[in-house]
Amino acid sequence: MPKPIRVGIVGCGNAAVFHYASFRRVTGIPVQVTGVTSLQKSRREEFAARQGIRAFDSLADLLSEVDVIDNCTPGYAHESVAIAALEAGKHVIVEKPFTGYYGPPGDGAFEGNRFPKETMLAEALSSSRRIIAAARKNQRKLCYAENWIYAPVVQKEAEILAKGKGQILWALGGQSHSGSPSPAYGIWKLSGGGSVVGKSCHPLSALLYLKQVEGETLYGKPVRPRTVSARTHEITRTPAFVSKGFLRTDYTDIEDYCQIHLTFEDGMVADIFASEIVMGGVHNWLELFANNHRARCNMSPCNAMELYNPQEGQLSGVYLMEKLGTKQGWSNPAPDEYSTFGYPQEIQDFVEAIAADRQPKSGMLVASDTVGALYAAYVSAERRGAEVEIPLDPILGA
Repeated sequence: MPKPIRVGIVGCGNAAVFHYASFRRVTGIPVQVTGVTSLQKSRREEFAARQGIRAFDSLADLLSEVDVIDNCTPGYAHESVAIAALEAGKHVIVEKPFTGYYGPPGDGAFEGNRFPKETMLAEALSSSRRIIAAARKNQRKLCYAENWIYAPVVQKEAEILAKGKGQILWALGGQSHSGSPSPAYGIWKLSGGGSVVGKSCHPLSALLYLKQVEGETLYGKPVRPRTVSARTHEITRTPAFVSKGFLRTDYTDIEDYCQIHLTFEDGMVADIFASEIVMGGVHNWLELFANNHRARCNMSPCNAMELYNPQEGQLSGVYLMEKLGTKQGWSNPAPDEYSTFGYPQEIQDFVEAIAADRQPKSGMLVASDTVGALYAAYVSAERRGAEVEIPLDPILGA
């Protein structure tokens, strides 16, 4: 029997929880989550005890015991952790956002919403390219943990595109809810931005992936994004906003609403929306208008199950769906939210890619183009919606 692939998790927040659960569901290839490390001793030890794994005092200690680093840290640490792991000869999984811009080192007065966005774009692209260069130099797999790409509805649309030889003419997508539970989110120097980076990255990456599938099928190379036009707003910080206590409002220097318009190399278009001002659970969706079909991809909520609960308290021990807010009345419980959102399928693909020495479905190209598009969107928003060219890594996608 082959030796198991040994995985070390860095970070112990929400991403680490669902990644660990997904590693437990891998089939066909032996995998062992060896341990976890994070900056706070109490948190890593509590996480390790709960999962029955070992807590490591540092990344350096963990690196000597694993084959793969699963980077579940906040975005500001993604580059340093990824490069350290790659230079140590380890394969790396990087949670979203792949990387970004988090302010000048040591600048306690940094405010992301007032900082020049062209500088952010240039620095975010440099960070992305440094990570990719480290993966190439050390010949290690670099897996971008964008779970939407692996959601069953997105993979079914990829199959329909490929086998039907379709062309996406116009696409719509969005992610919204009432505010992230992460304490790092809402502070630009920790999260790299607001709704653009934290939420629109999901539908954006999925659409970039689908255009790659389309391009590889029709032309033998991916169709990549060309320009972006965007607007952002800080709706819950406007003077007229009245809080009723249902939305998170304690953001410091990020936007809580965005809309992004993309054009692609083939002249086709996409529109993406994301916000922190939507109640009733997470709203994850894509709609695609192709030259030979139309598809609606409803990840959350979906109507696989419909529930009417007349009394809140009787379901106090039952999980229904992410960010639902209330369990009373009608709802759409998620029978297996992890699978609906693509988390186990994502980890399965990464493990198979490492074991078989192939590229993952979500890898360098999606990661790089996503970073370029997101921060070009910030430049456009700073220019009040002017169209901006997306700078692409010329080495990728050739």
